[in-house]
Amino acid sequence: MRNKMRFLNVLLLAIIFTIIVGCSSDSSSSENRTNNSSNGNTSGENNKGESGEVVELSFWDMSWGPSEYITAAEEIVDQFNREHPDINVTYQSTPWANWYQTFTTAIASGTAPDISTGAGFQAFQFYGQDAILPIDDVIEEWEAEGKLDDFYPGTIEAMQYDGHYLALPWGLDTRVYWYRKDLFEDAGVEVPTNWEEFREAANQLTDGDGQYGLAIEGGANNGVHTLFTLIFNNGGGIFTEDGHVELVNNELNQEAIQFLADLQADGSINPASPGMGQDDALNSFGQGNAALYLGTPGTRGEFPEITDEVGILPALESPNGNKGTVMWVNNIMLYKQTEHPEEAKTFLKWWSENQLPLWTEGNSNQLPARVSFSEEPYFQEDQDYKFVYDEYIPNAFTTSTYFNGSFPELNEIEGDGVLQSLAQQILSGKDVMSSMEEAEGGLQEIMGE
Repeated sequence: MRNKMRFLNVLLLAIIFTIIVGCSSDSSSSENRTNNSSNGNTSGENNKGESGEVVELSFWDMSWGPSEYITAAEEIVDQFNREHPDINVTYQSTPWANWYQTFTTAIASGTAPDISTGAGFQAFQFYGQDAILPIDDVIEEWEAEGKLDDFYPGTIEAMQYDGHYLALPWGLDTRVYWYRKDLFEDAGVEVPTNWEEFREAANQLTDGDGQYGLAIEGGANNGVHTLFTLIFNNGGGIFTEDGHVELVNNELNQEAIQFLADLQADGSINPASPGMGQDDALNSFGQGNAALYLGTPGTRGEFPEITDEVGILPALESPNGNKGTVMWVNNIMLYKQTEHPEEAKTFLKWWSENQLPLWTEGNSNQLPARVSFSEEPYFQEDQDYKFVYDEYIPNAFTTSTYFNGSFPELNEIEGDGVLQSLAQQILSGKDVMSSMEEAEGGLQEIMGE
């Protein structure tokens, strides 16, 4: 009996010891898991979902450059995933063809991404459909940390609507005037620095034998971009500070559009411009049939055979002494359908601070919205990029100028055809005031005025 009791006591002690060791092992394993979950997490946050599983995020990124861009973007996402073992971001390159239908279908079906880049006013349009998640807390956090100072002036403000910040700026899409150095030299024409000299140069470089001073894609967006460039160059704008349409009653707008009409009346613009497609004017410039072309900062790359024969004009001075051009602030946004908003914001902030390889390796066709990126040798040692940053970006204005912020109707204004029709009418020699009045009516209808 005594031996039996001794055996039972030993068995009981063994069971108790096993339980103690088991609890200690569980505690140690739990601590190890917690440490691993934050290892490499630059945000310092535990990003696992409530179930303890890795959080899955989908990121749709538009095609902002050549094939190298997609490779660079995928590598940046891979880096994020390595540094954040509790978040896994899946990258999807989204083509521009039918982009609007792609996003609207995804939103309607409940399959929107957690985060995406997109068209300049996409966040504002989809916010009106209750599909965009504001990032006021991110802006407040970065403002307190002084990180907003790294964005170019006005770009953060351009993300405001309805009392909220809807996205983070990442890319600047602006327009600059390119010229054919060889044609200017052959004609003995000096590089223009103001409107008067520009008009004179365009006239002198029109030879009546198929060569024109200027070609404009009136049948595509380039015609609208030309209107915006001249309006902002002259200090005008199509909106008042409170967001109302003011196209006709602004004398600066009248003067700008009249200048375009004068170029047309001089015969300095290719008469085929009203119907030119997206590549027509660009090809005309490349073939030497146009001496001037309104393009992007990367237009030189379109002409590898004549790269030494093209250059960028200085920012032109208008008759009243203003300089300026148009600029779109492309951005990155979150969607309300996301099941992991905090993790999506972690990726949003990290991506914003670590996306320099999109340019240095991916050859993005935008310019960075971050000042620190623009100061990198990649931009400062490139003659075109540095020139645009120095000459144009300080005088670049968004299409909502002078309204402080953006709004959903801007997407429709640029895509509806009202301003495209105005550009085509001016390029066709129609009366300036009646054309402007017609366009103003269309803009007011879009704005519900």
